[in-house]
Amino acid sequence: MELGEKDFLTVAAQESAATLDAGRPTERLLAAAVRSMPMMVMQKFHNLRGDTAVPHTFYELTGTGRQRVVRLTPDLLRLAQSDQAESLAAELDARWSIVESSFAAGVGRSLVEEGVAVDWDTLKITDKRRRRSVAGIVEATVGFQHGRCLICDDVLSRKDAIAVDHVFPFSLMRRFGSVGSWHGPDLDALWNLAPTHAVCNGAKSDRLPAQEELARLAARNEAIMRSPHPLRRTLQLSLKGALPGRNLASWTEFLGAVQTTV
Repeated sequence: MELGEKDFLTVAAQESAATLDAGRPTERLLAAAVRSMPMMVMQKFHNLRGDTAVPHTFYELTGTGRQRVVRLTPDLLRLAQSDQAESLAAELDARWSIVESSFAAGVGRSLVEEGVAVDWDTLKITDKRRRRSVAGIVEATVGFQHGRCLICDDVLSRKDAIAVDHVFPFSLMRRFGSVGSWHGPDLDALWNLAPTHAVCNGAKSDRLPAQEELARLAARNEAIMRSPHPLRRTLQLSLKGALPGRNLASWTEFLGAVQTTV
């Protein structure tokens, strides 16, 4: 589709040099943003996939043009005062970091075709092709756990010491490898990693996950796959290929199959 002269992306491309030289957006770029954001991003923000919308809104738009007013709603205030508010900024920053990486030359194709990897030295998610860190594991996934510890189900506060747990302990791969071979999936992959309280993680040690923990992990992974989150593709690849020869339709089935393996 050909973009018109008033389209924001067209204006942004035409005004980029002048904006960089001035160190601030040009008046034309600002006018394009004022015109396009209410029509595009802000109109679509509350929409979900499948032509549905969230049951509450965080703002309302009234008026037109420069007379347009954004009125914040009580739902936004309640969110700002909730237990999860302090971790929201970090989660949003993580999601945007992954999106930005997917825009970078060559990385978008890598994320779509290959998914992401995990760097345990830094607890960062990296793109497989360039091995470049794009976001922290905790920040990128904790929102899909409703900001809660996978083990105890209590809220994860920024003041808490937080760990990343192997829900199925990684020691299983070493244990089976010492007597033969491990026939299960890679336990160092994103599908098996979940933010927890450090104290809960320490107490869990190398035990197998409880049923309620598996249910929370399945719900977390399903939530990521229902979202437009860039990590969705990584989980799709795991669900499809991590257990060769198994045609599994859901994470509940997948985790049940892993449990049977161990």
